[in-house]
Amino acid sequence: MSAGVRMRTKNNIKIKFRKEIKIMNYIPGIIKETSNGYFSLSLMDELMSNREIYCLGEINQESAGALILQLKYLERQDSEKEITMYISSPGGEVASGLAIYDIMHSIKCPIRTVCMGTAASFGAVLFAAGQRREMLPHSRLMIHDPLIAGNGITGSATSLAERVGDLMKNRKILGTLLAQNTGKTIDQIYSKTAKDTWFTAEEAVDFGLADSIIQLEQGKEKDLLTEQENLSQETELELPFE
Repeated sequence: MSAGVRMRTKNNIKIKFRKEIKIMNYIPGIIKETSNGYFSLSLMDELMSNREIYCLGEINQESAGALILQLKYLERQDSEKEITMYISSPGGEVASGLAIYDIMHSIKCPIRTVCMGTAASFGAVLFAAGQRREMLPHSRLMIHDPLIAGNGITGSATSLAERVGDLMKNRKILGTLLAQNTGKTIDQIYSKTAKDTWFTAEEAVDFGLADSIIQLEQGKEKDLLTEQENLSQETELELPFE
């Protein structure tokens, strides 16, 4: 849409502004100038060019496929340079998570994982799999045994027994991976995964799930809050156009 169309009437501005408020997961594009002129690319592409990738939201076949392709591409670009994976995920499918985990350990690049917000369930397993594992000060991890998805359990006794058997196999696989990546025994892991166990950044480092906490520069946190307040005030000034 051209600038002329956007600025034609106040109603158009009003509609445009409302849409931007509602699209909470909007990712802006970037315009760059080169000797050949201007070109645009997505923010995620720009971040990936700096070897930064993101595991955000539920882990499923689609998100796992996207992460795997990015990991393989970055290995092809430079098999020795570190990749940073930012993780904020509630977990998801075990099979999809294991696919990402296997690729993380099969490529030659060292992987730095950073927890922001919450990395729970398989999100925590992926975070713990990094060669260098860092947490933001207010981020948290949660580990637990795999669950049966769905609102109810139905089926024959034989089929239910098979499902329980698969569940216990996954429990052993995930417990073994966490034990390997934390230095704990499998029984120590099981004692934590028997229920939802939450870890603050400090607790995660003590337990062996993380290596360090990223410290904000002194006064930086206060500056960030000030910037957010200013942005909020600017937004309020534009609201009368609605």
